[in-house]
Amino acid sequence: MAEPFEIELETTLPASPDEVWAAIATGPGIDSWFMGHNEVEAREGGVAAMDTGGQREEALITAYEPGKRFATRTPTAEDGRFMAFEYLIEGRDQGSTVLRAVHSGMLGDDWEDEYDALRRGWPFHLHTLTEYLRHFPGRTATPVFAAAPGGTEVRAALIRALTLPTPVTVGDRVHAEPAGLPSLDGEVTWSDDERFAIRTADGLYSFHYGLPGVAVMFHHLFGPDTTGAEPAWQHWLTNLFA
Repeated sequence: MAEPFEIELETTLPASPDEVWAAIATGPGIDSWFMGHNEVEAREGGVAAMDTGGQREEALITAYEPGKRFATRTPTAEDGRFMAFEYLIEGRDQGSTVLRAVHSGMLGDDWEDEYDALRRGWPFHLHTLTEYLRHFPGRTATPVFAAAPGGTEVRAALIRALTLPTPVTVGDRVHAEPAGLPSLDGEVTWSDDERFAIRTADGLYSFHYGLPGVAVMFHHLFGPDTTGAEPAWQHWLTNLFA
């Protein structure tokens, strides 16, 4: 049986309303901080699409007010499930912007676990949005997604493979050396029981282990040459847990 839910968060962002709008209501902007490869038709009634690992999900754009409000809603499934997203933008003094994000809809039989995962994930996504707007203004990223079954010690294996300090602590300077990939010289910006994130001069890298036995990566790469980055990271992750 489907159950209703709503998650509402508010954050102050170091950017103008126009910059925030570009980040939350355009395909390249969403690619730079959220999940997957995104496309947005710039109109109410258009389609917003996300492709993650070859799985495409589409939603109807139910509100499109540039610089003010952007909202989408997925189709209702046979069991009543759907997802709705709404972003409300309000400019503040000194070039900052308040963003209110509302995620609502209907969840399925495992609604308690699903809701808990969504509730825990949103603060991290808004943190990534803040990192993007603060450190990579005016730029757009190539999104990288990879996933692989990882056994029982996913977090420990990732830390070892990236030669990270233990514990992984926000503010730590790191020099990570993933085999066969460029080194990551940067700073830990997030670390909890489900994920950690690293910011470098040319990217935002996040490593997730909240799902039992599964390793997932969502990276946002701003460098000049990102050709082949996604299959390269997938190869690295697959080999790590082979």
